[in-house]
Amino acid sequence: MNRREELALSLAEVRERVAGACAAAGRSVDEVGLLAVTKTFPAEDVALLHDLGLTEFAENRDQEASRKVREFAELRPGARVRWHMVGSLQRNKARSVLGWADRVDTVDSTRLADALAKAATRPVDVLVQVSIDGDAARGGYPIGDLPRLADYVARSDELVLRGVMTVAPLGMSPEQAFAALYQAVTRLRDDHPDATVISAGMSGDLEDAIAHGSTCVRVGTALLGSRRLASP
Repeated sequence: MNRREELALSLAEVRERVAGACAAAGRSVDEVGLLAVTKTFPAEDVALLHDLGLTEFAENRDQEASRKVREFAELRPGARVRWHMVGSLQRNKARSVLGWADRVDTVDSTRLADALAKAATRPVDVLVQVSIDGDAARGGYPIGDLPRLADYVARSDELVLRGVMTVAPLGMSPEQAFAALYQAVTRLRDDHPDATVISAGMSGDLEDAIAHGSTCVRVGTALLGSRRLASP
């Protein structure tokens, strides 16, 4: 089996899982987007996934991503895709990241929001990264204070608040974590009705996320397997 066939099989399996979770939750499959997390995988894999119909890709390291975006553009000239930054972002990398990322999914402080706004040369779509359990080591803005950062981002002329992102914390069931996020987002939308994105759920817990309102699942391992770049 060649690499394209491997990816096609994995993609079919992931789509089947998403469809099953949507059916169980009484939701349309059209409500949930698939974000392929391609970190540590080569641009050739991104090109193959694009050939199979995917258009949304995520990276977590600026240096790797900037190189991969260029390589993908050479492999598929003119292809229309969107790139997401899903990793922890240092403020001094803001300008560099905005050179390739169409959306920054990990805004977790007012200082990072300021850095992105200062570096922006166009309106920048962002998600507020939410910490469900308050563990600063894992990143994210405390869920109880979510409206504060959302309001701050929304006041920026350079940033466009699109929604929220989270990772289910260790020591808490995904179901409990995603339920808490959905409750917070429901309240948030009273003041920010256009903040419609809930990026939650990965390879191991996407079903629980979809059951609790996720509109975007971030899938890496289930889609691409364990292959790694020689020098990520």
